[in-house]
Amino acid sequence: MNIALVYMVAGMSNRFGGNIKQFARVGPNNETLIEYSLNQAIKAGFSKIIFIVGKKTKQGFIEMFGESYKGIPIEYAFQDFDESTRDRPWGTLDALCCAEKFLDCSFVVCNGDDIYGERIFKNLVNYFREKNQCATIGYSLGEVLPENGSVNRGIFKTDCMGNLKSIVETFDITKENLEEKGLKQDSHCSMNIFVLNPEIFNSLKKSLFEFKEKHKENRKIECFLPEELTNLISQKNLKIKVLPTFEKCIGVTNPEDEFWVREILSSALHKI
Repeated sequence: MNIALVYMVAGMSNRFGGNIKQFARVGPNNETLIEYSLNQAIKAGFSKIIFIVGKKTKQGFIEMFGESYKGIPIEYAFQDFDESTRDRPWGTLDALCCAEKFLDCSFVVCNGDDIYGERIFKNLVNYFREKNQCATIGYSLGEVLPENGSVNRGIFKTDCMGNLKSIVETFDITKENLEEKGLKQDSHCSMNIFVLNPEIFNSLKKSLFEFKEKHKENRKIECFLPEELTNLISQKNLKIKVLPTFEKCIGVTNPEDEFWVREILSSALHKI
């Protein structure tokens, strides 16, 4: 069974001063963030790699990786937007739809600035190959909260069989306010990694078109993949299994994150 690996790497935060944050060298052998993640992911056995790039990241990724990585072919999908009507791209659902022509097989889609761990990729791929069912990883909330400051997380609601019912975006979560927000340390949340079938694209494209029509005057609003997957689930057009894990997911959101990610990887505290 062919399964593609799709990295969303189109966006570039202005917090990084024009640098591509996925190229931050955080690995113990001076690997970039994206190389470290790729080295874990490819052990799950992918047929090809697809980078969804933007106008500010496209050339950098092509120069770094070219047409293949360790023998696995690479293709590049380009996410663009009309700067006369928009201040930013249309979000992660738009990014994924930009890659449709390359996705002639099932695929794992994930963030390019997160390190998920080797077992995560293997668990997703093995589950899909055995069950032929779409799936995602349910991270324990306590394992993906920063020591200081707040984050937003998509909180999973599941049925009695462990199938996803909804992803509820919850804002400004800290270690101190879990009870106040009705959450627990072991609440399961999303870190935007899914294994999906290409058959869902017709429904996703329809959702994206309707979203763009509804919000065409809004220069900043984005259409997010988890929200639209929730809509398909509510319409009984999609079933996604949540695979719980106590693994950590680490990544670079702000420039200062590079230091602690490098420390975690160098000290082997991030188990793979």
